[in-house]
Amino acid sequence: MTVARITEISSISSKSFEDAIIQGVARANQTLKNVKGAWVKDQEVTIDNGKVTGYKVILKVTFVLE
Repeated sequence: MTVARITEISSISSKSFEDAIIQGVARANQTLKNVKGAWVKDQEVTIDNGKVTGYKVILKVTFVLE
């Protein structure tokens, strides 16, 4: 039997949503064992003087418990 847990994390990048996702998953792998998947729950941008300055994603990360 396999039991998994889902945890929510946020990640911010100044480059893109894709970079924010990559950084978030990489960081989750440093702390969590057996990361198996992630899905983007939400996305938002930071705007300064009419220009996008940051990309934020909220990720639901799934990992299998030992």
